Amino acid sequence: MDNKTIVMSPKNTEVPRPALGIQSDSAFTETAKGLNGRDLCSIADLSVQEMSAIMELAHAVKASPEDFRHGLDAKQMVLFFEKASLRTRLTFETAMNTSGGNAIFVDQTASPLGERESIPDIARNLERWINVIVLRTYSHDTITEMAANSKVPVINALSDLEHPCQAIADFMTLEERFGSVEGLKFTYVGDGNNVCHSLMLAGALLGVHTTVATPKNFAPKLEFIHKAIEIAEQTGGTITLTTDPQKAATGADAIYTDVCTSMGMEHEAAKRAPIFKPFQVNEDLMALAQPSAAFMHCLPAHRGAEVTDTVLDGPQSVVFDQAENRLHAQKAIVLMLLGGAKRIPTHRNKGGLQARSRR
Repeated sequence: MDNKTIVMSPKNTEVPRPALGIQSDSAFTETAKGLNGRDLCSIADLSVQEMSAIMELAHAVKASPEDFRHGLDAKQMVLFFEKASLRTRLTFETAMNTSGGNAIFVDQTASPLGERESIPDIARNLERWINVIVLRTYSHDTITEMAANSKVPVINALSDLEHPCQAIADFMTLEERFGSVEGLKFTYVGDGNNVCHSLMLAGALLGVHTTVATPKNFAPKLEFIHKAIEIAEQTGGTITLTTDPQKAATGADAIYTDVCTSMGMEHEAAKRAPIFKPFQVNEDLMALAQPSAAFMHCLPAHRGAEVTDTVLDGPQSVVFDQAENRLHAQKAIVLMLLGGAKRIPTHRNKGGLQARSRR
């Protein structure tokens, strides 16, 4: 393997950086007001403060679900899914139903959105009946076009470019395990895909040191690399790109992987298999990480391909915590976008792990 590592660090480390997180009730209220009625097409749609507010609210709805039981009373959600789903559909429906609202599922797996009727026309119909639109699509352009033509919030529940709700749930899971994730050493190993893009952006917003290890020619898209670097310069995070999975895993606090062949790319599976074999997360790779390191996967996993059973089912695995937290993270997102957010005391240890030393 042709190993190469590029470290993208903030240009000016001497400039004082703002404290991450929401510092007061009034700051939370103002941030929530700013998110009310907005779309979530990309993690890059969020500011540092907005990301922190959503994360805080996700912990609150998990700790005290009864306080949000009527937060979405009489609100209507529609879910249009072009791709199969287990976690995304059920967690969005459950989030809506347990907050007083109603979710309507429309199966688009047989025909993509825009085929029978134009997306602008669909949007102009939906905004008259529905309070929030959730889309799981092949093309990211479908999501941005719907958002551009709808007066109600649009949420990206997965596209070819991003998976923002997954990334928010993932870093919520890491906060539960470590406390503050600022300065955390987070490693992604595998394909530089939609999940990878959102994780890079979310990590940058939270001040994380993110390392991405991919085979040559499978790196994340440049636009996401550049945006993550731009955000990291505000928060003190870093972005490191490498083709060496062992180097990436060394000293990591968390190691994350995903399938080597995403939905819609199945025709490349045979070609990709030998290329990604050296990037499998197994016991040897996990042994290079910190003893307390977490193993992460967005699921579904291809056992024996990108990860071994011993790692996926092992004591360091938090994959089912991630799956559970999809519910709480998405409930927080919908509450924010529909004006149902409020700040309440939570049981989570906000101090937790102190911000780790920045490179």
